[in-house]
Amino acid sequence: MSTGSTAATRVGLVTLGCARNDVDSSELAGRLQADGYQLVTDEAEPADVIVVNTCAFVDAAKKDSIDAVLAAADTGAKVVAVGCMAERYGAELAQALPEADAVLGFDAYPRLGSLLGDVLDGHRPAAHTPVDRRTLLPISPVARAGAVSGVSVPGHAAGPVVPRTLLDEGPVAPLKIASGCDRRCTFCAIPSFRGAFVSRPPAEILQEAAWLVDQGVREVVLVSENTTSYGKDLPGDRQLADLLAGLAQVPGLTRVRLSYLQPAETRPWLIQAIAEIPAVADYFDMSFQHSSPAVLRRMRRYGSTDSFLQLVEQIRVAAPDAGIRSNVIVGFPGETEEDLAELERFLVGARLDAVGVFGYSDEDGTEALGLAGKHDEDVIAERVERITELVEELSAQRAEDRIGSQLLVMVDRAAGDPDGDGMAVGRGDHQAPDVDGEVRLIADRVLRPGELVRCTVTDSDGIDLVATVEPAADPAEPALRVAPR
Repeated sequence: MSTGSTAATRVGLVTLGCARNDVDSSELAGRLQADGYQLVTDEAEPADVIVVNTCAFVDAAKKDSIDAVLAAADTGAKVVAVGCMAERYGAELAQALPEADAVLGFDAYPRLGSLLGDVLDGHRPAAHTPVDRRTLLPISPVARAGAVSGVSVPGHAAGPVVPRTLLDEGPVAPLKIASGCDRRCTFCAIPSFRGAFVSRPPAEILQEAAWLVDQGVREVVLVSENTTSYGKDLPGDRQLADLLAGLAQVPGLTRVRLSYLQPAETRPWLIQAIAEIPAVADYFDMSFQHSSPAVLRRMRRYGSTDSFLQLVEQIRVAAPDAGIRSNVIVGFPGETEEDLAELERFLVGARLDAVGVFGYSDEDGTEALGLAGKHDEDVIAERVERITELVEELSAQRAEDRIGSQLLVMVDRAAGDPDGDGMAVGRGDHQAPDVDGEVRLIADRVLRPGELVRCTVTDSDGIDLVATVEPAADPAEPALRVAPR
């Protein structure tokens, strides 16, 4: 390693974007600590070098990433940009953002410690050269499985276990089960810089889950670019259901949550597995994006209002109280008023628990960039406002419908936590961290973070709930496993 790196070298990590980036930062922290760096976790403490893990999802995320690099440079520390924006734009970003002392792609992660040493010595490593990562692996799942067997593929989750250092306290953590995506949605550039889909071996995932439990984690959120594709490049059938069953047996792991499910790939056996395995949250993060068949075809996606409503009904038959969330894109090229009305028909009929509403924006390197029928920004903004008002009303109604029902709530923060309002706070099965609201807990005893408690919902506030905690249950009851921290 360069002489720039010593045990006293302090490195800060700033993470933007999704839970997949959270995992990447956790792995980078583990690598850097193994190389002798001292992690700075308090933003008020000075750092010698700051690594900014950027996001390139939409224009707003890119701006946030650039602002984070500039803010890091203002501290006087050396600044290294990594992550999706650095991977996607490489030298172009380095030229536009001279405040970054290095712009590094995914391939640099295994040797990040050495490269930071070079930066601290006053050198500027060559900026990453972008490549379409879909070309780096075979298209056939069978051939792909052979290509990645027993080796580490840069930028992918397959291969040896990478040490992690958890950067956030609390009982929940993301767990990456795959990387990349084989879908060709016309609005999305992610496959070009995240690459083709690759599943992690089940044994590796179970090993990491056990390690997370040892760190105090009680709930894992399974993340990937497309979770319903898990196992298609591994031998055997229904690998995702088998993985869920295996995770449910990890001692001390109380709850398993899935994210990023594709409606066209969500099979009845997966719905049943989620509904029937007690440790798996009744939670369906469905990537609907729209419901008009005409818009979906232009997106290179599948489905319709009626088929999506049928899927929602299948879920609620199997798990009546399940949480269902989604994201939708409005103002897509060629979207008509009739298409928007069709989306409204779906949202009213589906009664989802939470919906993220995004206005379409052009993305470099996507097929949608060349589509006809682009809408003016003011039209897109009006449609975003219209759908947002609708989903806020529907989500609030869905939360209000839960008043009087029972929930199993994972306690995230104890009463008196400085980040809260004095009440203990947690999440029910239908609430993923940060995006689906929370449950404020009324209890006659001290609640510990990581504890799973049974509650009765007494009130709602938007998508948030208020619930009264019932007396401690029989600790032998399987659905109420509480693992001491």
